[in-house]
Amino acid sequence: MKKKATIISIVLVTILVIGIYLFLCIGYILYPIKYKDSIIAYSQEYDVEKSLVASVINAESSFNTKAVSSKGAMGLMQIMPTTAKWLAEKLNIEYKEEYLFEADYNIRLGTYYLAYLENKFNDTTVVLCAYNAGEGVVQNWLNNKDYSKDGKTIDVIPYSQTKAYTQKVIKGLKIYEKKLK
Repeated sequence: MKKKATIISIVLVTILVIGIYLFLCIGYILYPIKYKDSIIAYSQEYDVEKSLVASVINAESSFNTKAVSSKGAMGLMQIMPTTAKWLAEKLNIEYKEEYLFEADYNIRLGTYYLAYLENKFNDTTVVLCAYNAGEGVVQNWLNNKDYSKDGKTIDVIPYSQTKAYTQKVIKGLKIYEKKLK
């Protein structure tokens, strides 16, 4: 009887250890972290939560500097070239489309854009919707009582892709808060 209890205990401890290992591996795979120095530097410079920047990068490109979307968004933070050019002008820095594939440059522009959206909308969900669907689209949602009761927050996200994106970024916030301590 003791031998059976010992075997069961060993099996349970083994399952527990394997479970913890898999949990950590999955967390590492699903929520990687690269370019930490740039994320921290530009988050501080533009007063944006570093966990938000990291989670946006993860949701947008999975930290792939060469990512290009089907709509033409480029780099880590998947910035459209027209938006990037506008951001570079606001920051008074040189713009070349190929720069969007450089991690530091892309993170700088993307973080600045998040700060701009935060100043404009003042709500994380609205900011993420605007980052994903566009400012004009989101302003229309805020003006529509079917989507926003108060004109400041979004109650219903009508685009399923934007809804999934927003949920993914928000889920990643807590994980990246721990990873970027």
